[in-house]
Amino acid sequence: MLHFKLINKIIGYLLLIEALLMSWCLIVSFIYREDDIFAFTCSIIITIMAALGLITLGRNAKNTLSRRDAYLIVTATWIIFSLFGTLPFLISGYERNFTNAYFETMSGFTTTGSTIINNVEALPHGLLFWRSLTQYIGGLGIVFFTVALLPSLGSGSVRIFAAESTGPFKTKLHPHISTNAKWIWIVYLILTAGCATSYHIGGMNLFDAINFSMTTTATGGFGTHNESFAFFHSKFIEYACILFTFLSGINFTLLYTSLFKGKIKNLFHNSEFKFYLIIILSFSAFIAFMLIFNNHYDLEHAFRKAAFQVVTFMTTTGFYSDDAATWPHITWVFLAICMFFGASSGSTSGGFKCIRGVMTMKVIKKEFLQILHPNAVLPIKVGKINIPEQKGITLFAFLATYLILCLVSSSILIAMGIDNTNAITMTLSSMGNVGPALGTEIGPTMSWNILPAAAKWLCAFLMLIGRLEIFTVLVIFTPAFWKNN
Repeated sequence: MLHFKLINKIIGYLLLIEALLMSWCLIVSFIYREDDIFAFTCSIIITIMAALGLITLGRNAKNTLSRRDAYLIVTATWIIFSLFGTLPFLISGYERNFTNAYFETMSGFTTTGSTIINNVEALPHGLLFWRSLTQYIGGLGIVFFTVALLPSLGSGSVRIFAAESTGPFKTKLHPHISTNAKWIWIVYLILTAGCATSYHIGGMNLFDAINFSMTTTATGGFGTHNESFAFFHSKFIEYACILFTFLSGINFTLLYTSLFKGKIKNLFHNSEFKFYLIIILSFSAFIAFMLIFNNHYDLEHAFRKAAFQVVTFMTTTGFYSDDAATWPHITWVFLAICMFFGASSGSTSGGFKCIRGVMTMKVIKKEFLQILHPNAVLPIKVGKINIPEQKGITLFAFLATYLILCLVSSSILIAMGIDNTNAITMTLSSMGNVGPALGTEIGPTMSWNILPAAAKWLCAFLMLIGRLEIFTVLVIFTPAFWKNN
């Protein structure tokens, strides 16, 4: 049975953390003396009252967390965090439509980066910081953040870690999940500090550097300027973004053991990293060639723009430094493939994940060999890991569900009057937590505000199930989940 008292208590403590995050934005509002001070003050008070109410409902709860409790906590937390995250937008009056405010907040926490705000430069600094902060906390995971802070959950923290972490394998640096979470957060903070420093050296002011570094390492995509990176007209900043976005798309456990422990060879022995690197290099080279041939870019310009867009789409960050809507349509196909795959498991990126791409290729290769040698026992190995047959079944169940959701969602969006290219890429973008779409109605540089309300809610739902990798959310809708036995 579900332990609702414990669920209430944990979500209550999580809301206290959200109130603390809002207080950082309130400090920013005080520094700049802008008109969102009242909005953040009210939002903090409302969030704390709701948190205390849930903690009161959960008093005397036993710390016995079942697997079903963990799935419900993770899904409910993302929905509730997004609900309270709308308050600064609504109370300040900068976004009066609840659907729009919820879409923007869900896009932030899931690190999707799609926006309904036509002019982000009109927002006060506190709200801009709140948008970036939602992505930064959502990058590694709201509940994952708490696992580092609430080791008292005991074995329950393992279940929460499993329910929220991305990819088919849960690699660990340390036997204790809370210690593991702390080390990964240290890697995350080091990347962010390095990124912010690079941006500041490149010419960004301190506020822009902090905001863009948070959304870069979170592979989110929100920015403080309407033109994203195109605003800065800086080659140095674009190359810095390519580097830190690329690093943020690598499995953080692998990144720690290879870069921070000096074992660089581990990177190039890792099948997932090689797959990730090959796609980025080959796609960047092809798109650069197309830009030189069709758009008459010079070599450096074509390489920089192609690499920037491929890396930010592959890592599901979604920044742009050029309008890809003006590029040859064949490049859209390659960018859509990047949207689908995403980067590495155990990173902040979304999408299908490179490790699943590697596993799919291994399974296909095995099937060809099995046809030629029907009696042979052919194990599937990724690196040094033997893949159990059950993992293969789970992989194709995940792929089938992913594709079915994409097909159904695209069809619904087309039925709402959205053109085919936009409907398909919006679905891939939402499911993969990428951000921009490709098309004429809603291009890479445009907001999603023109969408009907129903389309915004559908895309917000796709962002959630994409961030939590489908099954964590969909299992809640099965009858068996709610049965006591």
